[in-house]
Amino acid sequence: MGGDWNLWIGREERRHDRVDPALLARWCATFDRPPPEDGTAPQGVHWCLCTPEAPTATLGEDGHPRREGDDSFLPPVPDLPRRMWASSAVEFLRPLRVGEAVERRSRVVQVTEKQGGSGRLVFVEVEHETHGSDGVAVRERQSLVYRALPDPGTPPAPPPLGDGQFDPASWRAHRMVSPAEPLLFRYSALTFNSHRIHYDRPYAADVENYRGLVVHGPLTATLLLDLTRREFGDNSLKTFTFRGLSPAICGEMLHLVLRSKDAAFELGAFASDGRQVAAATAAI
Repeated sequence: MGGDWNLWIGREERRHDRVDPALLARWCATFDRPPPEDGTAPQGVHWCLCTPEAPTATLGEDGHPRREGDDSFLPPVPDLPRRMWASSAVEFLRPLRVGEAVERRSRVVQVTEKQGGSGRLVFVEVEHETHGSDGVAVRERQSLVYRALPDPGTPPAPPPLGDGQFDPASWRAHRMVSPAEPLLFRYSALTFNSHRIHYDRPYAADVENYRGLVVHGPLTATLLLDLTRREFGDNSLKTFTFRGLSPAICGEMLHLVLRSKDAAFELGAFASDGRQVAAATAAI
């Protein structure tokens, strides 16, 4: 490894929060939906709880809290400054309730270096448990990936939309959404996420080499969770796994789809030309 990042394995962090009614109202307004009528919080709200509280002065150039020193929860990996959420495997053990106090317990469980098509990558696996008054409500294993900045002259990502067309014929449910700047802004606010790729187009294009503003991975995941809600009702899932495959770009159409697969359900998010943005599975 480029550093002894194994020293971070086992490192723990705890944060506290509450399922605030005002937060839930803003979350539901963001997704143009009513709150559940039974006093529970919808699945996906946990990504907006126990958010980082780093002072503005401690943010790095990209808007993320700087990773530096031996005291940081996540390994610094200074030569790989780009950090992205790659995937999650979520267990919904019970619904969170409005007004409930919560504690999120996080632990670094694995740090792995790999060589990808774009160069060296470091994956950090983090286990999160969101506890409420009756014990664990949500258990999640989240994978973060660190990457180098793109070389000069590298074509922007993702490629321009091609001539293809997404065909939803083989999917049971299909919804079209075009995530625009207000949606990205609101989701950044809900998650206290100041990563500049979601709101600073010159930075996203000129520094991180994206073709436009990037839709948050958890936002795409939440849109897929909302598709399952439309099919099966609130808090219907037992498990949900999500993997980002390609950046979704602000203002471009996303096709959200769902179909049965064995004893579970397969979900996906696709660009209008058929490029797959995300893959997911769920069990009810």
